[in-house]
Amino acid sequence: MKNLLNNLRYAMRQFRLSPVFTAAAVLTLALGIGGTTAIFTLIHAVMLRSLPVSDPGRLYRVGDGDDCCVEGGPQDQWGMFSYALYERLKTEAPEFEEVTAFQAGRWRLGVRREGAESIARPLRSEYVTGSYFHVLGVSAFGGRVFTSEDDKPSAAPVAVLSHRVWQTTYASDPSVVGSTFMLEGHPFTIVGVAPAGFFGETLESDPPDIWIPLQQDPMLDADGGLLHQSISAWLRMIGRLRPGASIDGMAPRLTGVLRQWMQNDSGYPAIWMPDVIRMLPKQTVAVVPAGAGVAVMKEEYGRSLQILLSVCGLVLLIACANVANLLLARGVARRGQTAVRVALGATPGQIVGQALAESVLLALIGGVVGLVVAVAAARLLLTLAFHSSHFLPISTLPSPVVLAFAFGLAVVTGVIFGAAPAWLATRTNPAEALRGSGRGTRDRSSFARKALLVVQATLSVVLVAGSTMLARSLNKLEHQNFGFQVQGRVEVDMNSPPTSYSQEKLAALYRQLEEHLDAIPGVQGSGMAMYNPLTDNWGELIMVAGHPASKLNGESGASWDRVSTNFLQNWGVSIVKGRYFTPADNETTAPVAIVNESFVKRFFKSDEDPLAQHFGLDVPEYAGTFSIVGVVRDAKFAGFALDRPARPMFYVPLAQTVDYHDSVMKKLEMRSHFIGGIMLVTNMSPGALEPQLTRIMGELDPNLTINSIRTMKQQIELSFDQERAVASLAGLFGIVALLLAAIGLYGVTAYTVAQRTNEIGIRMALGADRGNVMQMVLRGAFKRVVIGLILGLPLAVGAGRLISSELYGVSSWDPLALSIAAGALAICSFFAAIIPANRAASISPMNALRID
Repeated sequence: MKNLLNNLRYAMRQFRLSPVFTAAAVLTLALGIGGTTAIFTLIHAVMLRSLPVSDPGRLYRVGDGDDCCVEGGPQDQWGMFSYALYERLKTEAPEFEEVTAFQAGRWRLGVRREGAESIARPLRSEYVTGSYFHVLGVSAFGGRVFTSEDDKPSAAPVAVLSHRVWQTTYASDPSVVGSTFMLEGHPFTIVGVAPAGFFGETLESDPPDIWIPLQQDPMLDADGGLLHQSISAWLRMIGRLRPGASIDGMAPRLTGVLRQWMQNDSGYPAIWMPDVIRMLPKQTVAVVPAGAGVAVMKEEYGRSLQILLSVCGLVLLIACANVANLLLARGVARRGQTAVRVALGATPGQIVGQALAESVLLALIGGVVGLVVAVAAARLLLTLAFHSSHFLPISTLPSPVVLAFAFGLAVVTGVIFGAAPAWLATRTNPAEALRGSGRGTRDRSSFARKALLVVQATLSVVLVAGSTMLARSLNKLEHQNFGFQVQGRVEVDMNSPPTSYSQEKLAALYRQLEEHLDAIPGVQGSGMAMYNPLTDNWGELIMVAGHPASKLNGESGASWDRVSTNFLQNWGVSIVKGRYFTPADNETTAPVAIVNESFVKRFFKSDEDPLAQHFGLDVPEYAGTFSIVGVVRDAKFAGFALDRPARPMFYVPLAQTVDYHDSVMKKLEMRSHFIGGIMLVTNMSPGALEPQLTRIMGELDPNLTINSIRTMKQQIELSFDQERAVASLAGLFGIVALLLAAIGLYGVTAYTVAQRTNEIGIRMALGADRGNVMQMVLRGAFKRVVIGLILGLPLAVGAGRLISSELYGVSSWDPLALSIAAGALAICSFFAAIIPANRAASISPMNALRID
């Protein structure tokens, strides 16, 4: 211990004597350690951190996956259940002392405080069972949480507010508890406020603002409610394990219950049953730990975080190589001092201990500064990935686990970059070192420094090439042909009208709304839809008249939307065959549809004319429902998979209604008439439109609220936030890697020039001119760079293959990316080497020959 303290005191004294060296090493290490710690901070928050609930280790989820939000058929690996199936599974899981179900999706409701607000505000809601808070072990901050009595059909409507909304929207007003709030026009009593820091069971951006008992779904959603639809899976499920119980054998048992339910009680149409029975062996229910909640963000962002962690790891290696080079050069400069210590009896262990103490202490200081870098980098990543979110329950401040990681990383880093200098220090020959460094001394560290420089060049090529591939992929994604007009289009996302509206009242509302929208100065056209492009996706099984019944598989469905008469024209989708919708396509005429080219390719043969063909949804008896009147070009409409070809899609008129006799289809038809999206043709900014749209909505119905207003360009950019965050940070770290490699090359070249001062002086005395000297120095520097390129380019291709699943329109051997990487390294290397080369060419032969 005494030796360690002496070594640390000695190291601190050396740092004070060499402030430039210390600052360079600390900043270099801070970038590497800070970047890596930043990504680990997010990995810990997204993948490893437990929910802020009591005893999270006893929480288990029934089902897995992140599918959302409503599923109407077999799921293979089930993660969502209907309410009826939830009840069945709950009774077959006695290992749980209590179980809860909660909504998979997040719907917005128009909410206003009775007597205090005249216009509703949109709040994110979540339906939960009465046991929800008790299962999670969460108590109320104010008032109370739900009980089983609140989750009965006859119970008075109640709700619980999130602490954040209570604090930010209602100014922490204690009188909120017990007051009446109007939810979609229905009175609810706020019985409690959730505790601070509780965001629900799922880590996600913009978590629930308000929780509502599951049994209130029929009142708020009327005939469109999902509670009593056995076919609709929309709930996730978590249970709290009894003390001493085990989940062993639970998953196979629940899988058996699921398969029996699918055959006997699911409510699937009879025509589906042969396919359902055929698919039964693939249908499973897993039971997985839920202490960290539902792993939606882990599924969505896990791969991206792994890529960024790899990038930061490479930057850290470059930083280690850079600092190791500094220490090697420093070790050579202190060779005489080391020789004296060896001559006086210092053992190799003492020499190594001193060198490692210095390097580890240097790394720890770099780690402390790196924590500041980590917080800034983590905030930058979250800002890039979630810039449209209002709230994200992830803290970038280092937790104890993150601090421990940073400390351990600093120690390991110090050992890594300090090992080579420490070992070389023990190889010092006292007699040779004391003879002098200028003329005859061999530099044992020369090869190590050059090798480290090659490593830096190699890794920087890999990083720059990889980040360029990601940037080019993002650019191709954002500028692909989406199949619609981007410029001069604005999307308005709104809450659907209250479900208490009749079809007649809805039609009148839409007529008034369209008139008001078209009357806004600067608006050239408008359209309404069940949902806007790039925001959602509804899909159904397609049955074509005259064709064999479709099977339950991924090749038998299509996405769809219900739109107003002028929506497709104003959206800028080109017609290929037939016509657009007209005002004649209304409630008095037979149902019609417009399909896209992918729909035609999937469901019709090449020699079939799709016009006047008929198709329907889900079961053969409805195959003659819609008559195809037009075919439009493919357009990317669904809010996901934008790196793939357009999905089969069909559009039906908002003004038409199909009279189904099946109860499930009736609810689907009714729900599809409640619009949630508006399209405007205008060059006005969203900020200029918002007050006018808010006024129009308030005048038509105070329960109508606007969730967001974005240009189509902004909506497209929003769809690629994750890709942009990864590409931006990878590019930033690529630049850092280049700078570190350039600094390393400069240091090694400058040191080599200093070591060869005598030789350069002799060459110039014998007639070598400036050009010869500069050429000699540059040739020596670029020799290592060329070796780095030879090694780095194949590795960059390999790295491209590893991230190929993240690339769009860019190959793993993209010539432009590889050329940019090689060119960037060459340019940085030239400027790094030209300075010491010019200094070498300016050496006076007489002065050089006087140096000992």
